[in-house]
Amino acid sequence: HKGTYGHALLVCGSEGMVGAAVLATGAALRSGCGLVTVHLPVTERVPVQTNFPSALFSLDPAPCFSQLPADMSRYTAVGAGCGLGRDPRTGAALDVLIDHCREASVPLVLDADALNWLATHPDRLDRLPVGTILTPHAGELRRLVGEWSDEEEKFRRIAALAARIGGIVVSKGPNTAICDAGRSIVCNSTGNDGMAKGGSGDVLTGLLTGLLARGYTPRNAAVVGVFLHGAAGDKAAEYFGREAMNSSDLIDFLAEAWKDAE
Repeated sequence: HKGTYGHALLVCGSEGMVGAAVLATGAALRSGCGLVTVHLPVTERVPVQTNFPSALFSLDPAPCFSQLPADMSRYTAVGAGCGLGRDPRTGAALDVLIDHCREASVPLVLDADALNWLATHPDRLDRLPVGTILTPHAGELRRLVGEWSDEEEKFRRIAALAARIGGIVVSKGPNTAICDAGRSIVCNSTGNDGMAKGGSGDVLTGLLTGLLARGYTPRNAAVVGVFLHGAAGDKAAEYFGREAMNSSDLIDFLAEAWKDAE
């Protein structure tokens, strides 16, 4: 039943950036996990509720992420960062969230503004739960590890970051690279340049969080999630064309990607 297939918590969205929460929620609901709860400002709840009535909600009284949900013991995985913004209250709340996930051994995915916060607070990298998945695009990766001169140096820096956190780094881009705690690097074979649109990363974060919630190991969640995300993008490109497709299309085509994978 739904209670045995995991419960994903998405900490996403802020005033004016609720679209990220919509995209992440839709993808998490396509992951196969039993329950998805979204924590977002109470003022921003309507778009998510309208698009995805099967999601549950934890409402923050502030226009940003300022406090944890009341009962964190309910969740089997957490994804945070999409559309959070950079309000100082959000940074403080992320600090508390990371500590909770580490102490309770809850799998964690960090993306977008959570990565930008880590880049300005690098000491927090050493406090992340073992197995944490970071999903930076090229700009976020540079803020985390600095500049690189070529692909070889880039991979060395990704591997060093994965080893430092004892987790997974998903370096997004053409042939997205998944690095497992410095031990191996897997380059994904699916996806296309039509996915280079705002919101594609939010879809990936929701999908990865859902896979973790239902019991996938961090490495398997990253490899399978990135593959399915790219496969959905390939199917969207076939249907709409690479120019016209957008990130919300990926959510619907995740169903087709799953069927092919089965």
